[in-house]
Amino acid sequence: MSKKNMLTREMELNLKKQHYALVGSHSAVKICTWTKKSIKDEDFCYKQKFYGIRSHLCCQMTSSIDCPNLCEFCWRDHSTPYTTKWLWSIDKPEEIINKAIESQKKLLSGLWGLKQANKIKLKQAMQPKHFALSLIGESIMYPKINELIRLLHKEGITTFLVTKGQFPEKLAKLQPVTQLYISLDAPNKKIFDKLNKPLFKDGWQRLIKSLEIMKKLRKKTRTTIRLTCIKGINMLEEENYAKLLKKANPIFIEVKGYMWVGSSRLRLQQKNMPSHKEVKEFTKKIASLINYKIIDEKPNSRVVLLVKKDFKGRIMKF
Repeated sequence: MSKKNMLTREMELNLKKQHYALVGSHSAVKICTWTKKSIKDEDFCYKQKFYGIRSHLCCQMTSSIDCPNLCEFCWRDHSTPYTTKWLWSIDKPEEIINKAIESQKKLLSGLWGLKQANKIKLKQAMQPKHFALSLIGESIMYPKINELIRLLHKEGITTFLVTKGQFPEKLAKLQPVTQLYISLDAPNKKIFDKLNKPLFKDGWQRLIKSLEIMKKLRKKTRTTIRLTCIKGINMLEEENYAKLLKKANPIFIEVKGYMWVGSSRLRLQQKNMPSHKEVKEFTKKIASLINYKIIDEKPNSRVVLLVKKDFKGRIMKF
């Protein structure tokens, strides 16, 4: 029998202290730094520069706080649930959407009194147009994820879902999203196990299977592989990264430097954070092995965007 709530009272209080807004019994919203910066006309997320996803219209959320990994580089404190199966009650997709938008409004309400806030952007932010299903946990674990995606699209809201690739069977049946991400953080099983600490004993094999499934999904959705570069740990074996990337054959590859923030500072060191120059040099090495080219970058986010050299399409803006 399913438990009623995913979170204990202690977990709820801990998340609220970290400025998360809990949505129902297993979802959450948190205002992204780049959303705030955009509203104050200070800066914007690299996704706006790369794809035109306007930062002030983005709702950063998750439909499942639960996760099957204990990643070393995650900014979370690892106090939230970690399981490989859904053990909880299931909130309705329409309730998650409505409560997520209401939570977004409440979390942003304090900016109305801020002198430097762009009030036009702030008003627009009250009705987000993009849902980034990438906050914490694994959104794909939510049993009604396909229904949630369909409802968001029906409302004219784009969806950007990030997964660690631990549920290939769910990925194969996933409703097409606006843009699908798989995180690839290791060139081999040894480093994968060290960095991701998967609860699945066959976590590496699951990731490989998910990469192969992504290749098939490319006809239905925009696909992206995101590499998080951690200096001194996973910025090596470019040939192995190339082999893995070929399995997925994504439209885009984002190579991003690890940022020494949040609780990851308890597990990694500041020296593990590469400079943009180092990220770009590593990107060039990988690109030369897979026939991709650099088409954009955002130095202050330490991220570089790749696309295939023969890519003739248009990078759709939103």
